[in-house]
Amino acid sequence: MRIEENYSLEKHNTFHLPVKARWFMEYTNEEELGRIFRDEYFQECLSLHIGSGSNLLFINDFNGVILHSQIKGISVAKETDDLVLLRIGAAEKWDDVVAYAVSKGWGGIENLSGIPGEVGAAAVQNIGAYGTEIKDVVETVETYNQLSFEKRMFTNEECLYSYRDSFFKNEHNDPHIVTYVNIRLSKKPRFSVNYGNLKEELAKYPKITLQAVRDAVISIRHQKLPDPDELGNAGSFFMNPVIPVVHYEKLKRQYPDMPSYPAGEGKVKVPAGWLIEQCGFKGKSHGAVGVYEKQALVLVNLGEAKGHEIALVAESIRTAVHDRFGIEIMPEVKYVG
Repeated sequence: MRIEENYSLEKHNTFHLPVKARWFMEYTNEEELGRIFRDEYFQECLSLHIGSGSNLLFINDFNGVILHSQIKGISVAKETDDLVLLRIGAAEKWDDVVAYAVSKGWGGIENLSGIPGEVGAAAVQNIGAYGTEIKDVVETVETYNQLSFEKRMFTNEECLYSYRDSFFKNEHNDPHIVTYVNIRLSKKPRFSVNYGNLKEELAKYPKITLQAVRDAVISIRHQKLPDPDELGNAGSFFMNPVIPVVHYEKLKRQYPDMPSYPAGEGKVKVPAGWLIEQCGFKGKSHGAVGVYEKQALVLVNLGEAKGHEIALVAESIRTAVHDRFGIEIMPEVKYVG
């Protein structure tokens, strides 16, 4: 177990904000996590469990305990002629898992290539890209209850997955820390390549394979998204809003080129990046905060930005989109502090 005081979180948030935590605790197994939870001093402190910080915006220093997992490992829990079940430690990097699955010829997560972050956070956030979400492959999620100190195995249904949401994100539920995620992959993969510009990118490859899909997705992401190591950002800052078809059709008459995707009966999903771009934010900077020139969904730290400055720019974007389109766009990034 690792315990640090007044610990810099600059390397633990992809905006690279120079904030500190009063305490930083890192554990390597469930037993150590249980000892932390049972500690009386810990129970009196404000606490936050983080992954790699790729979905966080720290507004201020964190006057409490930041918890981070070092539970790693990828093992085959079950295997048949058609399927393989992987048990993955929460601290494994998500893209390393995708690369491993693709190298083995196991399909189901290749569309989720290149997404930053760790496996535990991916299961909490229900990450998604190019028509695929992690909920499509999650079999079970193993957790440790912070209040009752009990382990629990959640089935896919019990995770209550929806767009960028899950049981674990609901602050009204007991805090359950994800320790392992079990995902089901196919030895006879079926490709899903008709979402967005993936099909167009794949036309450059001689054959559609798992590796071709992975390479195409990564290529598209590199074209659209900045590398957090080079330019601080948290990927897509906003979720794509889901609106009633009636509202969309009314807007479509005014904006004929307005894109959309089906989102269930009577609803459509509208790309938030398109809405933001129409409001004139794409490529613009506001002090040390910028809206990325290649993708309006991404807010970037141009140098010495503070968390509250990024939040103010985000709020001005939300207001402009609402005023123009009557659509509420919500941050995908979690504000802390």
